[in-house]
Amino acid sequence: MKLFINLYINQKKGYLLNNYTDIIKACIKGNRGAQNRLYNLFAGKMFGLCLRYADSEDEAKDILQDGFIKVFLNLKQFNHKGSFEGWIRKIIVNTALEKFRDKSYLFAVSMENDYDQNDKKYDHILSELAANDLLKIIQELSPQYRMVFNLYAIEGYSHKEICKVLNIKEGTSKSNLSRAREILKDKVKRYYNVSVNWR
Repeated sequence: MKLFINLYINQKKGYLLNNYTDIIKACIKGNRGAQNRLYNLFAGKMFGLCLRYADSEDEAKDILQDGFIKVFLNLKQFNHKGSFEGWIRKIIVNTALEKFRDKSYLFAVSMENDYDQNDKKYDHILSELAANDLLKIIQELSPQYRMVFNLYAIEGYSHKEICKVLNIKEGTSKSNLSRAREILKDKVKRYYNVSVNWR
C-alpha cells in the first residue's frame, strides 16, 4: 500500500512521466526529475554515438555532456512533429562536428581517383562485426577519415551534405571515405583474419 501511495504522490508532483511530451514540458519548466529521466532515457545510446566520433572515452563523455546541455537549452525548439530521438541525435552529432572543427583535424587528401562508386554496396560487411569490434576499429581511424566515414556510412549523409557540414570539397569527402574503407578493410583482415573484397 505504501508503494502505491508513493507512486500516486510522485505522479501528482510530475516525477512519473510516461511520454516524451510530458517529459519535455516538465524539463522546460526546470523539473530536475524530468531532466534526469530524459538524460537516462537517451544517454546510453547517445554515448555510443559519441564514441564513434571521439578519440577516447573521455572525449566522448565531453561530447555527450556538451550535447545534452544543448538539448536542454533548445527543448523549446523541438516541434513534436519528427522523432525526438532523431532530434537529440542531430544535436549530439553537430556537437561532435563542432569539436572536430575546433581541432582543425579535417584536411584534404589528394586521392580523389581512389573513390569507387560501387563501394557503398560493401558497407554491410562492417555491419556484421560485433558493435564493440566495429567501434574499436573505427576509433583507430584518423579523425578526418573517421568523421567522413561516420557521416556517410552510419548517419546516411550524402557527400554534398558532408561538404557543407565539414567545409570540404566533394572530392575530398569521397577520397576520405574511400581511404577510410581501405583502412577498415585492412584492419578487419588483420584483426579477424577475414578477407574483404570491396572492389
